[in-house]
This record gives sequence, C-alpha cells and structure tokens, in this order.
Amino acid sequence: MAPAIGLFFLAPLDAEALMGNFPLASPIGVVGFLAVLPLYGAGALFIREVVRRSGRGWPTMLALALAYGMYEEAFVTQTLWNEDWVGIRILDYGYMPALGTALPWIMFMVGVHTIWSISVPIAIMETLAGPRRTTPWLKKRGFVAVGVIFAVYSVFAAVGNAAQEGGLLAGLPQFIVAAVVVAALVVLGLRLRRSAPTVEGTAPGPWAVFAFALVAGAIFVLLYAVDPTGLSPWLAIPIPAWGSVLIYLALFATVGLLVRRWSHRSNWSDAHRLALAAGAMLTYAWHSFPWKPTLTVPIDQAVDLTSNTITTVGAGVLLVIAARRVSA
Repeated sequence: MAPAIGLFFLAPLDAEALMGNFPLASPIGVVGFLAVLPLYGAGALFIREVVRRSGRGWPTMLALALAYGMYEEAFVTQTLWNEDWVGIRILDYGYMPALGTALPWIMFMVGVHTIWSISVPIAIMETLAGPRRTTPWLKKRGFVAVGVIFAVYSVFAAVGNAAQEGGLLAGLPQFIVAAVVVAALVVLGLRLRRSAPTVEGTAPGPWAVFAFALVAGAIFVLLYAVDPTGLSPWLAIPIPAWGSVLIYLALFATVGLLVRRWSHRSNWSDAHRLALAAGAMLTYAWHSFPWKPTLTVPIDQAVDLTSNTITTVGAGVLLVIAARRVSA
C-alpha cells in the first residue's frame, strides 16, 4: 500500500502546492489542499491502476491523463468557461466567442494536468516502487474504492463549484463537445498497447534528458501570457494568442516525438524516466515563486515565499531519494 498512499498524496502536492496555488504555510492553503486531495489523489491512482492492470504503458497513461485534465477543467472546476476565475480574467487572452473559451488556456491546462498533475507523480512513485514499478498496487476492492471516491467527489465538487458561480457557466453544446473529447481520449488510450524498442541507436544520457525537460518545461510555463493582474505577469511572454497556440502545438509535438523515439531505444531506462519527471517537477518548483496563489483570499508575500521554499526543498529531497533508488 505504501506506493499507492504515496501517489495519493504526491499528486495534489505536485499539482497545487508545488505549483504555488495553495501555500501550505497558510491555514487556507492547507484547507485548499485537503479539499482537492481526493480529486487529484484518487484520479492519479485510478489512472495508474487502470493502465498497469491492463498491461498497457505510458502512451495510455498520457492519454488518460489528458482526458482527466479535460474532465476536471470542463466539468468539475469549469475554468474552461469561467471568464473571471478566482478574480482573474483567464479567458480574455485568446477568447473565442463561438467556443465560449480561450485556446491558450486550454493548451495551458492540457499540459498542466497531463504532465504535472498525473504523469509526474506517477513516474516518481513508480521509480520509488522499484521492482513493483509496473505491477498493480491495489487489490480489487481498493481499486474499486478509489474509482468510487474519484467519481463521487468529482460530482459533488462540480455541483459545489457550479453553485458558487451561480450556475453552469456553459451551454449544453459546449458540455457535449467536452464530453465527446473526454470519451474519445479514454477510448484512444485503452486501444493503445505497449510496444517493444524498435528504433536503432541510443537515447541521450539521463542528464541530457533532464536538461531537455527543464528547457521544455520553461518554455511551457513562460509561454502563457496574461494581463498585468494575472498569474505570473513578469515572466509571461507577450505574444499574440494565435502565436501562443501555435508554439504550444509545436512544443507538444516536438516533446512527444522525441520522447517517443528515445523511449523506444534499447538503453532507455528508469533513470531516463526519472530525468523527465525531475525536470518537470523542478520547473514547477522555480516557477512557483512568481506564480500568484489561486485562492479567493489574499496571501501574505512572506507566507507565500515560505511555502514555495518548503515545497521546493521537499521536491529536491524526494528527487534525490528517487535518484539514489535508481542508482541502487
């Protein structure tokens, strides 16, 4: 049960605390973290167990993680339709009236959940699990219980968020399109199978992969541009919204193709997988300092700085432990 419990807590820690959304040095930040614990923890654990129980690999993991992100943002938190989420005009940048949302925000949240909320915590906990990396961690009852927790919690959270915002923030056509996208991603993920290495040559060393992940992560987090009252104004790259979308697509395609090619080479190892996860995790760590907490109450700057320092140090310690486990 240890890896399962670890993933249950690591997923929300990485998704919200390390990102800088919920400062853990603040009581309201702790409450916020506990409030999303079942959403991220049960979601990541359920996805991981589905993939490993069915004998599938990371292509399925990523597809289900993407489906999770679309489900959360379209139905649970409804940020895809919320023009004034936590007092921030997140949809003004690239807003499309016909869709009722903004493509840059969709691109940003796609990457946030697919990589940081789900994939990174799973990769790190599987590294720590050692020989049990690809085996199920839960028995049947536990697996069903986690699925029920995620489903029930997400429904109650969706109802609560809708009530807080004064009702649903989108029309039926938008929800139907979002549901079709989520269902298509789930079906696609379950149709993917793990394949053996087939590409000639060798992958770059783990340190080179780590550096690649840091650079790709920096481009991703710096690309999301918002107005001066937004989430990370002094780091945002001021480019047109359509340019942001194109760069996001190019970044996703480049990273996806390179990682797929490297992972099919014979020397690809646990060290490489950890290097990718470590680069992504440390990207969140440094970017948490300019990032604005997404809480409805103001947070003292000293408290925010203290929280970011604690989570950054914690992430570093965890990665060192994982690296030592790989070396051993």
